[in-house]
Amino acid sequence: MYATATGSTLQNIYVRLHAHYGPQQWWPADSLWEIMVGAVLTQNTAWRNVEYALANLKRANALAPARIRALRRDRLARLIRPAGFTSSKPQRLKTLAEFLRREYGDAAENMRNGVLDAQRKQLLALNGIGPETADAILLYVAEQPIFVIDAYTRRIVARVGLADAQTSYHALQEFFMAQLPRETALFQEFHALLDVHAKSLCTKRAPRCAQCPLRDICLKKGVS
Repeated sequence: MYATATGSTLQNIYVRLHAHYGPQQWWPADSLWEIMVGAVLTQNTAWRNVEYALANLKRANALAPARIRALRRDRLARLIRPAGFTSSKPQRLKTLAEFLRREYGDAAENMRNGVLDAQRKQLLALNGIGPETADAILLYVAEQPIFVIDAYTRRIVARVGLADAQTSYHALQEFFMAQLPRETALFQEFHALLDVHAKSLCTKRAPRCAQCPLRDICLKKGVS
């Protein structure tokens, strides 16, 4: 982390992105379970691929915890193929569906009002569930005030000079949570705004800096 990083800088970024893009009201899903599935499917792939996989599950009437548990692994793998990693993601979904039945009575809404640290340990104990996936489920399903760090967030904070590429997940998350009001709705909206900005303007290659609402505070204008 850089010594010049302050909470006011983060709040300034949030205000600018919110003014530019408007409220995102993210995560896009028809159910809390769909959010959980999406959090697994989006591992190491673009969201558009996740959308194709979710559409396949819906067409097959398979987007429910019980249906995921009942499906043969090869059938599930075919349905989620657009999201890639078909050798690992089917089992991760089955593990998550079993976890939901065992710990929360097969109802994702029962995850709300839990103890954050305990729930995070539960999720991280599951095979294939790392910090980003666990925190996305906690933030958007359990409505816990925890900030999700993803590749899009890393790209933006590195370019504006808040962190370098080597900053750990834990350190960057701690910075966000220490410098911002600990509010679930704020964390959800900020995470979504960072993602949409990274996809729309602050792209990995050929960023569209002339249109960027953060241009005057960015240290790496035009960097690829």
